[in-house]
Amino acid sequence: MDLQCFLCWRVALLLLVSPCGLQCMSVHVINKEPVHVIPGSDLVLKAHIEQGPLENISVLTWEREPETGADPKRVTLGTCLGRSIKCAGTRSNIHVNVAQKEATLEIKGYSDEDSGVYIVTVTDHKGVKTSAQCIVRIYEPVHHVSVSINVSHSSLVCGETWGTDPHFSWLHERIAITNTVGTVSNDGTTLIVTKSPFCGHFTCMVSNKLGYSSATYTAAPCETGGSGTAAVVVCLIFLLLFGGVLAFLLWRRRRHSNRGERLHEHLDAI
Repeated sequence: MDLQCFLCWRVALLLLVSPCGLQCMSVHVINKEPVHVIPGSDLVLKAHIEQGPLENISVLTWEREPETGADPKRVTLGTCLGRSIKCAGTRSNIHVNVAQKEATLEIKGYSDEDSGVYIVTVTDHKGVKTSAQCIVRIYEPVHHVSVSINVSHSSLVCGETWGTDPHFSWLHERIAITNTVGTVSNDGTTLIVTKSPFCGHFTCMVSNKLGYSSATYTAAPCETGGSGTAAVVVCLIFLLLFGGVLAFLLWRRRRHSNRGERLHEHLDAI
């Protein structure tokens, strides 16, 4: 029993004198990266902080550096200091806050210059620093939609350059694709055409939050039931001619009948 107590006290002392106390402080950004922000809207980043019972936040900073470059320059965006956690942004449109183990950075009126890698760093009362980062990019509209054909597989492939979160849809002769025309891949980029013959106008539409763009592939013209239409026209002409002839015969018969009645009336008068 004495040996067990001795070991327990020893473990407790080791935990107390360890650099992280009872539990090392940790931080991670809650937002799923990369974060895309529409120009002019607000960027809001949130980070969750885990700390032990003996850990206190001494300093919390939000910084940004370019996503690419040989020598990226890091810029401080906001800082929180002291036990009371007083926070301040470096610009009037930047707001930082720490509450209930959550740190928040808000930038109002986001612009392309605000893109980059965002780093949140937490320093505890012993000077131990813990960081987490998140990539933030501008939300791009849809650009340069194109449609190419894979003749061997009877399929059409839709491409788009760099729009953010593009959504693909297909039309045939301005009507949504049905099973009689073909099937669309899960990502929407490929249309496998089962319609025979391969004909008509195939349009790929790509859209996101900022709008849409489209491109059309034109195959050979489809027969739009021309023979059936011609048959209908011929039938109508025949009916019109038949009706005209019938009307003429009735009129002629009635005319002869009227002439006969007048002739009888004339003979009776004599």
